[in-house]
Amino acid sequence: MTTRHRRIALSLTLSCAATALLPGCDALPGGDDKTTVTVWLMRGSATDAFVERFTDGFEKQHDDIDLDIRIHPWTGIGPKVQKALKRDDGPDVIEVGNTQVAQYVDGGGLEDLTLESARDLGMDDWLPGLAEPGRYRGAQYGVPWYAANRVVLYNKDLFARAGIEPPKTREQWLAATQRLNSGGNQGIYLAGQDWYTLAGFIWDEGGDLAKEKEGMWKGALDTPAALRGMDFYQRLQELGNGPEDADEEHPPQAGVFAKGDVAQMIAVPGTARAVEAKNPRLKGKIGYFPVPGKTARKPGAVFTGGSDLVVRGGTKDRKAAVEVVRALAGDKWQKDLARTMNYVPNKTTLAPAVSGNPAVAAMAAGAARGRATPASPRWALVEADNPIKAYMTKVLTGGDPAAEAKAASRRITETLDDHGR
Repeated sequence: MTTRHRRIALSLTLSCAATALLPGCDALPGGDDKTTVTVWLMRGSATDAFVERFTDGFEKQHDDIDLDIRIHPWTGIGPKVQKALKRDDGPDVIEVGNTQVAQYVDGGGLEDLTLESARDLGMDDWLPGLAEPGRYRGAQYGVPWYAANRVVLYNKDLFARAGIEPPKTREQWLAATQRLNSGGNQGIYLAGQDWYTLAGFIWDEGGDLAKEKEGMWKGALDTPAALRGMDFYQRLQELGNGPEDADEEHPPQAGVFAKGDVAQMIAVPGTARAVEAKNPRLKGKIGYFPVPGKTARKPGAVFTGGSDLVVRGGTKDRKAAVEVVRALAGDKWQKDLARTMNYVPNKTTLAPAVSGNPAVAAMAAGAARGRATPASPRWALVEADNPIKAYMTKVLTGGDPAAEAKAASRRITETLDDHGR
């Protein structure tokens, strides 16, 4: 309620107290006829300036709605959201990680937004890597907000010296990387346990990390398609000195790339800032291209990270909450957010909005074929003690791929088994 509305409400309250028997004294302008929608956004997802622009713009167009936008850190957000979903006075709209939606639905805490998604929100154009994990048992609960995904960052000088242009296919990529892997330079820095990158190669082959059948989840690393994805990963990983028993953060790959003798790495474009901070001489010398696919017609599949917007189940202001989601996920504010934060907007049709930024344009091209981790509410338990990482190391150090994949798939199945709760 604005200061002006508070003054009006106070004046009328006093007036009504003095004339309690007069009709109409129970309806105060700016009181019961104005709804407050509480929104939780995560720190780093949008600038303060964007939040202020959005709030001002939204409230001007919806004079019956006040926004109360609160910023929360990602650290520890899961339990905080779970508690908030059970409260009658909890937030109305919440930003959640795209892969977190299933676990919140499973607790019965979200509104079904299937009708609004199909009728008003343009779901046919949504990025699959945001839309699919927001869907649970046939219903849409999460509305895509923004995306970010991995691309190939490359050293322009090393490519130029080798006379190589960014490749368009996997086979071209292998050939180019092999040429670049010489003269003391690494063709690519790819850690042995970069399982998000592996997932993309598996999806490209038509496989998956786990599959659901008749309500039961089963690990799928041992399928022929998934094994082909691992084989390609192994061939690419060998063309550099990435550790076989660690992920991309141990050591941080930005620091390795900053030494100047690595031709490529697979990361989100923002990693370039960390590289340039460690080695300013590389500023302006880092290029970007989408992870190549099996053919030149389309890039490779990638894991899509990002956020969805959800509405708390049982909110008393469902209509107003959906209006907020509609605005945040709509074309106007999607373009604003993408340009402000260098994100990929939530629809494939909005990719031209970021075409002027080579890094984000490369992300957007890959995001069109983005995927997310299996939409099981128990998938977080798989990642907590990740058997995929251990599987990758065993294969890269000489283990039998089929046998190791079968063992890892069995562990995934056991973890996703609802009866293990």
